[in-house]
Amino acid sequence: MRDVSFIVRGGEIVGLAGVDANGQAELIDALTGLRHASSGRVVLDGAEITHSSAREVLDSGMGHIPEDRHRRGLVLPFSLTENLALHAYRNRPESQFGFLQLGKMLDRAKRLLAEFDVRGGSPDTPAGALSGGNQQKVVLAREIDSEPKVLIAAQPTRGLDVGAIEFVHRRLVEQRDAGRAVFLVSLELEEILSLSDRILVIYEGRIVQEFPPTATEEELGFAMTGGRREAVA
Repeated sequence: MRDVSFIVRGGEIVGLAGVDANGQAELIDALTGLRHASSGRVVLDGAEITHSSAREVLDSGMGHIPEDRHRRGLVLPFSLTENLALHAYRNRPESQFGFLQLGKMLDRAKRLLAEFDVRGGSPDTPAGALSGGNQQKVVLAREIDSEPKVLIAAQPTRGLDVGAIEFVHRRLVEQRDAGRAVFLVSLELEEILSLSDRILVIYEGRIVQEFPPTATEEELGFAMTGGRREAVA
């Protein structure tokens, strides 16, 4: 990453467009504490989190829908109840005096599975037994229920069917409308254009241009391959 500087404000979705492997994964890792930046600063709601651990970043108010839901979003052998508690298990009411409150965890899982329309299993079902779309709903439910100040959504609809894609999009817009900052990273230009209030383009580790949501796929595509034009006003 080089010369990367941008702000995501509450109440907006900022989309990051780019050809795959141009620094998107490294940027997300640096923002979420999975990789420490060698220079620069990451600030969330006025507090610097540049060198914080992934756990500390989450506790500071960052939500993260990872690109790979199997590798980073879920523990596939764990039950849905356990996966939905991965953030909250240390805090009340899920934990008290160092002991997990299994009844509270179950109640929370039932509520979230119903609210996010997760189908194909009960709270005791292993996450690996669900379809991809329902697995993604579980990740979405956990991250949104933590009420993050900033929600990073990396390839949130990859491999999903049309119904699941629409569900994810609706939830991301709801987060924006609730006043949260949403940073959307996607290889799908249609997704970026349909959801973003502002669009950043990344190329070879640099943010090369910013566009309004009225930009065309041709303008974004030109910038994504290293070309530079003035953004449309």
